[in-house]
Amino acid sequence: MRQLKAKWLEMTTSQATKTAVLVIGGAEDKVHGREILRTFIDRAGANDAHITIIPSASREPSIIGARYVNIFEDMGVKKVEILDIREREHCHDRYYKESLEECTGVFLTGGDQLRLCGVLADTPVMDIIRGRVKTGELTLAGTSAGAAVMGHHMIAGGGSGETPNRSLVDMATGLGFIPELIVDQHFHNRNRMVRLMSAIASHPDRLGIGIDEDTCAMFEKDGWLEVLGKGAVTIIDSSELTHTNEPRVGATEPLSLHNLRVHVLGHGDRYHLYGRSAIPSVGRISS
Repeated sequence: MRQLKAKWLEMTTSQATKTAVLVIGGAEDKVHGREILRTFIDRAGANDAHITIIPSASREPSIIGARYVNIFEDMGVKKVEILDIREREHCHDRYYKESLEECTGVFLTGGDQLRLCGVLADTPVMDIIRGRVKTGELTLAGTSAGAAVMGHHMIAGGGSGETPNRSLVDMATGLGFIPELIVDQHFHNRNRMVRLMSAIASHPDRLGIGIDEDTCAMFEKDGWLEVLGKGAVTIIDSSELTHTNEPRVGATEPLSLHNLRVHVLGHGDRYHLYGRSAIPSVGRISS
């Protein structure tokens, strides 16, 4: 336990000054403590943060964009702007590209993940965001639909049910910021456990991440994620899967998934994306 605690303390050293990717399950607190949004601002430069909001997933991008501008300004951010990108050709606009080269944080709002990918995928704007995230120059956050796009394989829709089956999930291609993931949001709030299991059955080489509302999986550059907010992050790990009938059954037939590993992580818990290991919050580690 002492070694575990030492490891946790080592990982938390100077983290607040580093960029990160914040994957938010939707309905994050915008009024009271605002822990998740405050962490995003801190990782984007705190007092020197320059936040760019991309509301392209929304049916009402002007309204949702303005709402986040008001929130971030109320929280003390001195420079906040909206990139109201509604068409793919806008992604070639010099103004948009310069804004993304200069900002320290990008926030992807909720809405429709297919709409967001349809506008941004394989564009100069996307190249700039992905490149700056990769080099650690930019903090990225996405909530709800903005979280769903984080992996290469993306849950585009589907339903909920008592037994995993292929009909419960519709898959598409995401934006691939963290390509190893398949993300589902509003997770326990909308009973989406079996939907994520069904997605992982089709893509067992990926890691399933289910994120509750007002909850965030914050990914560091070294592969560690930390849970923020009031809910849980559920990890579905199929790396040791011994059997699935997914290739051989019909769309509505039950899926078999043998030796599937599940972790449920609460506030402060951490998980390593590549090591596939979890450690508890420092407050839960006994000496």
